[in-house]
Amino acid sequence: MDRIQSLLLNEKCFLVNENDVIIGEATKKECHLVANNGNIKLHRAFSVFLFNSKNELLIQKRSAAKITYPNRYTNTCCSHPLSEIPSEKEDINFLGIKRAAQRRLNYELGIPKEDIPLETIHFLKRIHYKDAGDGTYGEHEIDYILFIQRDVRLKVNPNEISEAFYIHIDDIHNFVEDNIGKLTPWFHLIYTSGLMMNWWKNLKNLCQFNDDKEILKLSFNSKEN
Repeated sequence: MDRIQSLLLNEKCFLVNENDVIIGEATKKECHLVANNGNIKLHRAFSVFLFNSKNELLIQKRSAAKITYPNRYTNTCCSHPLSEIPSEKEDINFLGIKRAAQRRLNYELGIPKEDIPLETIHFLKRIHYKDAGDGTYGEHEIDYILFIQRDVRLKVNPNEISEAFYIHIDDIHNFVEDNIGKLTPWFHLIYTSGLMMNWWKNLKNLCQFNDDKEILKLSFNSKEN
């Protein structure tokens, strides 16, 4: 196990119930371990989709060092607000989640915080999904979907990411089809739900999609897909 990634497993996430109410905290390791009965602790997360001024989406490939879903392609950045950082708990205008996204975009991709002011981070929806991963580590998250359109400076952290590239909306379908089995489950679910494509086509008018009420449950067997 990579030393840096092993240390990061000690960071603490927010445990939540199915209504996204915080009910406690647990380490990243505890949040992602798959129990013998298949249970995985439900915790709070976020997924960032960052687009440049050409409307291209920044895709990353998770490094081989990652403990969960190594070498998988996914959206720009995916992580968790941390309970050790009090400001990442703030629910008003989703500021806690947005601060966590800012922090993680800087850590993984080297994007300076000034390149992505909080007001440019758009919350769209929460999804609830579960995936058993490799049977040892998996995911069970209420995932906040965040869209950003900014031209940013990149300095990729190789311990986190092995590739980062922009992709045009006309090329995303073939990319997904060519990489079935090589995508993270949350990215694949958001794509196959149709939500991502609808939002991508309306980057200039994202406010119409803001939904802070419903938590959409997604699975590969659900009717949404």
